[in-house]
Formats: sequence, C-alpha cells, structure tokens
Amino acid sequence: MASLLMRLQGPLQSWGTTSRFDERDTQLEPSKSGVLGLVCAALGRDRGEPVADLAALRMGVRVDREGVPMRDYQTATGVLLASGRADLRRTVLSPRFYLADAAFLVGLEGADERLLARIHAALRAPFWPLALGRKSFVPGLPVWLADGLSPLSLEQALAGYPRLAPAQRADRGQPLRCLLEDEREGAIRLDQPLAPFAERRFGPRFVKSGVLHAPDQADA
Repeated sequence: MASLLMRLQGPLQSWGTTSRFDERDTQLEPSKSGVLGLVCAALGRDRGEPVADLAALRMGVRVDREGVPMRDYQTATGVLLASGRADLRRTVLSPRFYLADAAFLVGLEGADERLLARIHAALRAPFWPLALGRKSFVPGLPVWLADGLSPLSLEQALAGYPRLAPAQRADRGQPLRCLLEDEREGAIRLDQPLAPFAERRFGPRFVKSGVLHAPDQADA
C-alpha cells in the first residue's frame, strides 16, 4: 500500500452530502465524493467517465484547523413553478452552508502506486481548475504537495506530515482530530461514489474518528 497526501486549505470550503432542493449543506470535513471530484478535475475526467478505480481508494482526513461554520443565502427571482404557467412565478431563497478558514490534510491509500502517481502529477498541473467543494471556492494554497506521495500507510502518512496551519502556542503538541475510512465499523457517510458523477449515485461507507499527534511546523 502507498498513500497520497493533499492540502485542502482556503478561505471558504463546502462539502455537502445531504443537500436537497434549495438548501446546500456542508460537513465539517471534506467528503469522499467531493475529494474524488477534485481529483477528477485534476485528471481531466469527464463527469460521465467511470470512477471505480478512484472510489476503491481508502480516504483519511486530518483536521489541522477546524473551519468556522457559516451560512448565507442566495435569491433567484422569477422562478417558474412546476405548473409551467408564465404568470405563476416566485422568488426562491437558497440557504448555503460553508466552512471558513479551514485546513485539512487529506490522504488517499491504495495498492496501485501508478494511479496515485498519476493523481499526484495531475494535482501539480490540473486539467481543469480545482475547487474546495464549489466552483467558486478556490484553494488558498496549492492542493499539490511536493512530498505528498508516500510509501507509508494512510495512518503513518497522516501522522508524520507536519501541520499545515501554524499552531497557537497553547495548541502546540496537541493532537489533531482525524477521520479514517474503515471496512467494517464507524459512523456512516453517504458519500461513496457508485457510478460516474453524472448519475449522482452515492452509497454508504464507514468512517472512524480519532486523533493523531503530528509534528508542528517548527519541529519538521
């Protein structure tokens, strides 16, 4: 097994998994569907192309800086109702939830080292622009990490990489929250791609929560 690490850090992020109709939610950490969507953008894979090889990768997230949950809303006027009558229109309010100022170290683990190497190269020179959950939420720092490709396991790679965000003096040496995909147990997340993204079919996966001790930047 080998691992690939990437940095998801920016002013705004949004990782929704249960959005319905006009409301757009976000989790407190990146979703697997969202991360693989970013990877597809880097590789230049169209939404109609298979993603089974990417979905088979095991994902882990280390929360280097917790994001601040925020909410705003958008309005759309003159929306045509389902009846289709031109004289029956309404204004739609759409609440949007997002995270501000978050920093995540995300890892993908798999046996196909060539696939991980292709992803690593694509993140450095992406085919399409990368976004942190929504097209308008661009990374504040490069997703690509020069030393992100590792022969270590997912847990070892996440634990050994220096913190992305400088720690406050009181937080130095403190453990970081992490989430690791598991085959048999944990909380259920409905963000496992089951088909090309154009079909919008997602299934459950298990995610276990824990903590990791990572080196501070000054100690790297």
